[in-house]
Amino acid sequence: MSEERKENIQTGNPLGEASVASLMVKFAVPSIIAMLVSALYNIVDQLFIGQAVGTLGNAATNVAFPLTTSCIALALMFGIGGASCFNLNMGGGHKDRAVYFVGNAIICLIGSGVILFLIAELFLTPLLTGFGAPENVLPYAQTYVRITAIGFPFLILTTGGCHLIRADGSPNMAMLCNLIGAVINTVLDAIFVMVFHWGMAGAALATIIGQIISAIIVIRYLLHFKTVSLTKEHFRPQIEYISKTAQIGMASFFNQVAMMVVQIIMNNSLTHYGAASVYGDAIPLACAGIVIKVNQIFFSIVIGLSQGSQPVESFNYGAKNYDRVRKAFSLAATSGVIISIVSFVLFQIFPRQILGLFGTGEPEYFEFGVRFFRIFLFFIWLDALQPITSTFFTSIGKPAKGIFLSLTRQIIFFIPLLLILPHFMGIEGCIYCGPIADFLAAVVTIIMAFLEFKNMPKTNGE
Repeated sequence: MSEERKENIQTGNPLGEASVASLMVKFAVPSIIAMLVSALYNIVDQLFIGQAVGTLGNAATNVAFPLTTSCIALALMFGIGGASCFNLNMGGGHKDRAVYFVGNAIICLIGSGVILFLIAELFLTPLLTGFGAPENVLPYAQTYVRITAIGFPFLILTTGGCHLIRADGSPNMAMLCNLIGAVINTVLDAIFVMVFHWGMAGAALATIIGQIISAIIVIRYLLHFKTVSLTKEHFRPQIEYISKTAQIGMASFFNQVAMMVVQIIMNNSLTHYGAASVYGDAIPLACAGIVIKVNQIFFSIVIGLSQGSQPVESFNYGAKNYDRVRKAFSLAATSGVIISIVSFVLFQIFPRQILGLFGTGEPEYFEFGVRFFRIFLFFIWLDALQPITSTFFTSIGKPAKGIFLSLTRQIIFFIPLLLILPHFMGIEGCIYCGPIADFLAAVVTIIMAFLEFKNMPKTNGE
């Protein structure tokens, strides 16, 4: 047995010794709750806006959503990248090196948030127009984004910082950071939108206040890491650590960027082809936004599972405990498929009831929304496999495979379909792109996962 391997065992790190199932529960459950809470930020806004403002308000939040996705993309690149590098180095016995990844990740999270805020404020109208905002929706989107952009640095730091907190072995604290902000956002939404009648501005103010408070809690924890001691030296930006962090986190980043690109093209397609249909330009935009954000609840659970498996997979792959890597992935994938099937059943049976939660509308609103729910998400029961497998490749230090897999559904399959099918099918083509892309991406995912595990050593590498 190698000296490095002996050192790993002697450290008594629970990631290498505790039951994989118990570790998955410990890390995945708080992560799932944290992701659900994050998804609720946007859904809560949409619920109150739908009731108080209506279809145009719902369409505006959909138009603004690519900017939120940009925040998550940056947060995941430096958050998951930093967390994976930290765990891989800790698992490999390189504690002195691991701490630099934490400090550099924190600096990158803060810096990227400030840059995105400046871009959003300086180029607000061109961005929203490019995101597909029709004339009647643009003023609502401008009001909303002009305020929510202030919260971008705090949102990025909170989302990315929670990955570092989980990597430090404190998943409950990561959950708490998100939960407190979400509760504050929900309470203030009710007050600002429904009581004070501040509309889009009220929802935006509630959002950034919750994000700021969450970020304060995250900062306090990050300055008092448990497993390593952070000093000023570790916060000095170094290209060696930043580039490795970005490389490892690139799969998650590209997955979110791909989602953003799809959202933008989808919004423009819905507006263009919707205007030529009986539904008009605003109804498809509003309905698609609701469906995609409701679907985020499902994806939050799946992403939470993948994030929960990340520390276990990273540490044990670094320590060459391959059997534990297999078990962690298997538990995450199996749980994800079960959740996918439950989501499929709910979305097929109750689409009208779900749409009704976001306000009332004309018959065309429900007609289009129900069809979009049932057809667009038809293969949702396969959708858990891609993010779990993509995160797995990132966790074991194979970002190229993770990046490719993260691009399959959105970029390689969905966008070409979205550019081709509507030419022949009109607005219906926008609906059918989803299930076809989901199915093709699942096939690629299964093949890549099978080949990776087939080539992985069978023993624990002793």
